[in-house]
Amino acid sequence: MAHPPPAAPDRGPLAPDAWDTHPEPLPVGSAPVPAYGTGSLADLLPTLAAGLGVPGMTAGIGELTPADRNCVFLIDGLGWEQLKAHPEEAPFLTSLLPASRGGTGRPITAGYPATTATSLASVGTGLPPGAHGLPGYTVRDPDTGELMNQLRWQPWTPPGAWQPYPTVFELAHRAGVHAAQVSSPTFANTPLTKVALSGGTFQGKLSGEDRMDAAAAQLAAADRALVYTYYAEVDGAGHRFGVDSDTWRGQLMYVDRLVQRLAEQLPPRSALYVTADHGMVDIPFDETHRIDFDEDWELKAGVALLGGEGRARHVYAVPGAAGDVLACWREVLGEQFWVASRDEAIAAGWFGPEVDERVYHRLGDVIAAARDDVLLVASEREPRESAMVGNHGSMTPAEQLVPLLEVRS
Repeated sequence: MAHPPPAAPDRGPLAPDAWDTHPEPLPVGSAPVPAYGTGSLADLLPTLAAGLGVPGMTAGIGELTPADRNCVFLIDGLGWEQLKAHPEEAPFLTSLLPASRGGTGRPITAGYPATTATSLASVGTGLPPGAHGLPGYTVRDPDTGELMNQLRWQPWTPPGAWQPYPTVFELAHRAGVHAAQVSSPTFANTPLTKVALSGGTFQGKLSGEDRMDAAAAQLAAADRALVYTYYAEVDGAGHRFGVDSDTWRGQLMYVDRLVQRLAEQLPPRSALYVTADHGMVDIPFDETHRIDFDEDWELKAGVALLGGEGRARHVYAVPGAAGDVLACWREVLGEQFWVASRDEAIAAGWFGPEVDERVYHRLGDVIAAARDDVLLVASEREPRESAMVGNHGSMTPAEQLVPLLEVRS
């Protein structure tokens, strides 16, 4: 059973007026909802698989021309806005942008929240978060009452029960398409890989160069192919040092060379799509920009568990306190965050057109998504996350928009 939202105003996520200043507190319906069904990460693999003749797949991104061999290279943490701001560090990627001669690249939306576990599940399953059921960095497991970290898969939960849908790679493999993933050997048998990216062949390679060479070889291995490869360290540099640091710029320069290396090896009748799982924003280290939940008695009142991450919070109330928690969070944070009840967020389409019954209670009683350059940290319970320079998760363009760049042979 799913929870379909009531009719809501159509707010195109890429429409310019979606990012205008809103009256205070921010209306829930003013949040720019991801382009589920027409231009989100969840639509990419189904579009490519439909072009390969995989049954049941729909081409949600209609302007992509089918190819016999398809490769998706996902660069963790490389948002559309960050890429556009650094043309000198990424000359090859910049050549694929629409302003460049012959460039056809465009932005698509990550989905909410704009975070790695959620986005990778959306990519691999072709489903929005309300269906695949990984709707945040940490969410409550309704069966245990504990917070479950969906990136690290802690505490361990049976993967097939948590996310029961087949991946697009599995469906493609069943349809006779050569499906393959090329990534770090570390990810070969992780629960997140199992629920989000499994199906066909997994090939583990340590270096970025070896991954590009292996991805090209996997493309050439069959007349019809669907290949995925991944690079993580752009995201890591952004979290540790910020998205305009020398370290981050160095990672962008490196990944630009990787994309060019793969593009130059594409076998005939191939299409390479470069995308990302989210963008990122740097948040200053001061009390104006970083609100500490662990030191704020108002925000803590009535809260049993704090989930999500600093810019995309799931808030779980003690029994009977959800209404009071919602009112308090709106009063305290409503000028800087979109603050919604679970049902309001579902009705607004934040997690997709519908939310599966098994997913419904994983969502917070209250859900808070940052609009401004602000972070809701938890210094005691989340010391590592609270120390990050670069952050993501919400629906602002810097976090939500990711590139979709194309190279064809």
